[in-house]
Amino acid sequence: MTDGAGALLAAARRREQRSGRDASGNARAGRPLAVLAAVFTLTQLALVRPVLGLGWDEIVYISQVTSHHPAAFFSAPRSRGVSLLVAPVASWSESTVLLRVYLALLSGVGLHLAFHAWRGLFPTRVLVTAGAVFASLWVTLFYGPQAMPNYWVAVGALIAVGGFLRHRADLGPVAKVPSAGRTTGPSPQAPASGGPLWAVAAGTALMALMRPTDALWVAVPLLVVALAGRHRRSLLALAGGLAAGGAPWVIEAYTAFGGLGERLAEASRIQGGLGRHIAVDDQLRSLGGRALCRPCTGAMPHPVITLWWFVLPLLAILGLVLAVRARRTLRTLLPLACATTAAFPYLFMIEYAAPRFLQPAYALLAIPVADALWHLVTAPRGRWRTTARTLVALALAGHLTVQLTVLVYTVDRNIDSRRDWARTADALHRLGVRPPCLITGREAIPVGYYTGCSSGATSGNNENTTAAEILRTADRIPVATLTAPGGTPPGYARPWPAHRIGDFDVRIAPAPGSGTPR
Repeated sequence: MTDGAGALLAAARRREQRSGRDASGNARAGRPLAVLAAVFTLTQLALVRPVLGLGWDEIVYISQVTSHHPAAFFSAPRSRGVSLLVAPVASWSESTVLLRVYLALLSGVGLHLAFHAWRGLFPTRVLVTAGAVFASLWVTLFYGPQAMPNYWVAVGALIAVGGFLRHRADLGPVAKVPSAGRTTGPSPQAPASGGPLWAVAAGTALMALMRPTDALWVAVPLLVVALAGRHRRSLLALAGGLAAGGAPWVIEAYTAFGGLGERLAEASRIQGGLGRHIAVDDQLRSLGGRALCRPCTGAMPHPVITLWWFVLPLLAILGLVLAVRARRTLRTLLPLACATTAAFPYLFMIEYAAPRFLQPAYALLAIPVADALWHLVTAPRGRWRTTARTLVALALAGHLTVQLTVLVYTVDRNIDSRRDWARTADALHRLGVRPPCLITGREAIPVGYYTGCSSGATSGNNENTTAAEILRTADRIPVATLTAPGGTPPGYARPWPAHRIGDFDVRIAPAPGSGTPR
């Protein structure tokens, strides 16, 4: 055998051995992550309950693809990603239960893929713990089976950052959790340079498809690292993903909003004017189970409910310190940086809060947090290790108890509010407001959807019609206007007969030809 042939054969054997080790490592990482994803899915179905009716934002997204209801007004900040996500079910079925089951299953698959993208960067136990930390948050469980974009931005962020790090050539040794107080050392399964860039492009595209502006904020540290290191392929993957996912939003900006600048300006107006605003306290208030805190008033939740919010970044910083000491800084620093940029606009640039806004940041923080937790339970020696493990176990048990308590409270409250919309719709049907019809005024979008009507507004963030157009519509189909009890109805509806339905004062336009003045 010639020397050249021998070298080729040896190289082939090394590739085969390396491939075998990678497959073995992927299998070891995949099985526990698959179990975690299954538990996550089942927990959603058990606690969030498929009977939970559709919320306001869900209605906007779902109504774009269903043939059973008129499409609600689609405002400038929204993107079509969620509508595409639910289309396989919502386009042909009105069943909310079926939609919830579909989204719960899909979110479980997303959780598995998101943390599996980090295989080889951290030990399997760290990845599984990170997935459990993120999946156990009430906001993750609550929004997993809902037609909302933020969870999917979080999934895309994890896939993109993990894929980016696996492609880097200068990763250094993989963290290895010591089992008996020994120092850390390199792992034999460190990811090779030149890994597939499809994960970077796919994760970035998923983020941009769901929320283009969020994708840009998450991608900033990745772009900086790629530019600094002159990694052209990484830059192309990031740019290609952003372009592919954001293209529908940009095209719609020109077809429906007059241009990209106009859409961005309108989106800023709807969000209260992006600028220097401190929303940290608003986010804290929302942690008690408020889906949207706008305006965000009232007392802070009990400190037990908000404690985890302060502990999370502290553990992440500890994870960074450990990474620096082990000379594997980048793989911990980069998700921390992306989490920071993802959270920044929602903490310091808007005047309101929703807990789901920070889901991408929570997902990215979960990995250094899990790394720190394993250090806390393995680094101490002797009886201190038992003490540390007991304290961490108690803290995690208390944290899980708080999260599940808030989740159950939030689900119950939302079930009640969405049933109120359904009851209002039934009452409107009894009063003759049936499809085709139009609902205007307070909470017109959700009540309109539950009634099977179109919705309209003459002012505010969902303005899409005029008083004259509403009156012309009333000559053809039933029209109802909703106001708060004791509120003043709009001028065009004041002559209409008044009714009281639950928490609404309702004015219903008389049937054409009835002779009632307007």
